[in-house]
Amino acid sequence: MQSHPLKLTLRQYWAKDRINFSVRVLIALVGVALPCWYFDANSEVTPLVLGIIASALAETDDSLSGRIKSLLMTLACFAVAAFSIELLFPYPILFTLGLFISTFGFIMLGAIGARYATIAFASLLLAVYTMLGAAQSPNLWYQPLLLLSGATWYGVLSLTWHILWPNQPVQQGLAAVFSEFASYLDCKSKLFEPIANMNPQPLRIEAASQNAKVVTALNNAKANLLRRVRRGHLNPSGDRFLKIYFLAQDIHERASSSHYRYQDLAAEFLRSDVLFRFQRLLTSQANACREIADALAMGKPYSHGADSVRNLDELQESLLYLKNQQNPKYRIFLSQLDYLFNNLATVERQLSNVSNPDAAQTDSDIELADTEAHSMKERWQRLISQMNPNSMLFRHAIRMAVALTVGYGFIQFLDLERGYWILLTTLFVCQPNYGATRQRLKQRVIGTLAGLLIGMPLLFLFPGQEGQMVLMVLAGVLFFAFRAASYALATMFITLLVLFCFNQLGEGFAVILPRLGDTLLGCLLAVLAVSFILPDWQARRLHKVMAAAIQTNRDYLGQIIGQYRIGKRDSLSYRIARREAHNTDAQLSTAISNMLSEPGRYRMATDECFRFLTLNHAMLSYISALGAHRTRLEDEQTHHLVAQAHRQIHAHLDCLAAQLDGNVCAQAPDSDSLLEQRLAQWRDEDCTSARMVLQQLHLIQRMLPELHSLANKLAARTNTTQSTASPEKSEAAPSQ
Repeated sequence: MQSHPLKLTLRQYWAKDRINFSVRVLIALVGVALPCWYFDANSEVTPLVLGIIASALAETDDSLSGRIKSLLMTLACFAVAAFSIELLFPYPILFTLGLFISTFGFIMLGAIGARYATIAFASLLLAVYTMLGAAQSPNLWYQPLLLLSGATWYGVLSLTWHILWPNQPVQQGLAAVFSEFASYLDCKSKLFEPIANMNPQPLRIEAASQNAKVVTALNNAKANLLRRVRRGHLNPSGDRFLKIYFLAQDIHERASSSHYRYQDLAAEFLRSDVLFRFQRLLTSQANACREIADALAMGKPYSHGADSVRNLDELQESLLYLKNQQNPKYRIFLSQLDYLFNNLATVERQLSNVSNPDAAQTDSDIELADTEAHSMKERWQRLISQMNPNSMLFRHAIRMAVALTVGYGFIQFLDLERGYWILLTTLFVCQPNYGATRQRLKQRVIGTLAGLLIGMPLLFLFPGQEGQMVLMVLAGVLFFAFRAASYALATMFITLLVLFCFNQLGEGFAVILPRLGDTLLGCLLAVLAVSFILPDWQARRLHKVMAAAIQTNRDYLGQIIGQYRIGKRDSLSYRIARREAHNTDAQLSTAISNMLSEPGRYRMATDECFRFLTLNHAMLSYISALGAHRTRLEDEQTHHLVAQAHRQIHAHLDCLAAQLDGNVCAQAPDSDSLLEQRLAQWRDEDCTSARMVLQQLHLIQRMLPELHSLANKLAARTNTTQSTASPEKSEAAPSQ
């Protein structure tokens, strides 16, 4: 009985992706450190360890056959990188040419897919690792074979791991979805504060930012599932996880929906407890999502608690109390709260069905949209389509190739013996945009400095080979443990690992100052490259991201309106439209955040951009509410009114998308004021679904004039300033 808590604790740690990955790296590093120590192979340990690191960084989740193909591809790319460095190293001119071409080529491989991008980066990393020891390599084969041996050892270990625990990445991916759901529901609950003069814009922006994280988690979970399918259909072993994924998608649609303007509800129910009860229910559902995440990660059944059910019942009683008062001014607002209550009641049922997803799965279409390139023709077409200066990947490839080539030029010009740390730093720090590069730079410098300061006394305290071997293994494990959580700490640990590796060759103290100087120079090159070589300032492309967000909202709404005629269908086309709308909303949030980290002269209309993000996310929420309540409408007169409203909204969104895409001022299409009045007022005999549809369409229509005004302001400011100065602050717009 006493061992049970310890066993449970160990199981909880084992379920964490970072811990699991770190254990795998620990086994790999110990697997080379012990033999090297036993056979006194001091010079061999460094390339073997570096090969393991490169292979671990190249690892992506896949099925067993996919992993075998990826490993073979990785080893082939590693072999090309390592042997080409060894062959061209004595010839600086040929080396420079090869470095530029290979860097550009490897980066452009990312156009084919995420797996190729990961392998390409790891191959460039291994090429730089080969440069570090090329001068000491006794022959052409020595160092490449050791690097490839380390990479192969880790690859075989990873394959064995997958055979033993094949579904662990899928479980962890779905657990991440529900963990992000929990944070998103917490953000949504803040919108139910019954306070006077409520301004929902900051809360909408916070919700949009968290929604971007939910979308990323859903996309990662889908990728994990898709890698285990053939032609879009999952094999029976993973059917349960697929159904949980579809359940999560439906929960996301309902959780992201909005049924009315939050500031209006807060003002109307200022002295009532009903909004507090909505808030309490959302908080309890967030806690349920966290429990689901833990259950999925640990592979145990989830048992839905009684708190959410009790909060749902209490909320229903509060609504009945308000209805029984028969207050005329509450009539319209109580209808909105009824829609919201029904939506959250459905979410409650879905959460309780996570351990039994068959009970919630009603649609027979369970095909996944496969966006991977499978044939050589598709891969080649993707590669060619990115070969133009408008492509962010192409610009990053040129930028990286120039930066690494210039770095190599510095090494040759200054005759730096260990100057290849410049290239290593540039490779890690130089990111596709300025904001990410700036963040990496700060963390890289802090981490390197901390690693050197800690490493010097450790070299004195542990002069023996055994102690340094242990510290080297621990540093390597901690590098991977913190790589995603804290890049500064990860850099500190990889710096320690490098010190201990070179100390095995008797050069530990000799690399301390060069390491710091090379890091600073590499960081400088990365910043200069991202600032002056085909720079991707977010303000210059933000209008394109906004146009894409409007277009996908338009397509998502079109899919939904069609189902009010034929009935609810979670078809593949519908799910693609829904996912694309959320993807572009997340991209808009990320692009604005990136813009804020760029120099002031490159920022554009910050207030207007945040306002546009708020309105776009609000529109997506209103559309999601329509999607959450999809049902067939029987009344032909209602169908006619819905079709008229949709045509008008569609015309406005078309105009907005074209206006933003071209970054020009434009006149909004004429609106039918009589139609707007009919949407705002429904008949008592209208069914609940009809009222909800008309209400949501009216909410969308109300925001269209401000969206047109914002698009014109953004176009006018961009054309006037040409992104050379910070724009003036805009006047505060009314909250949505």
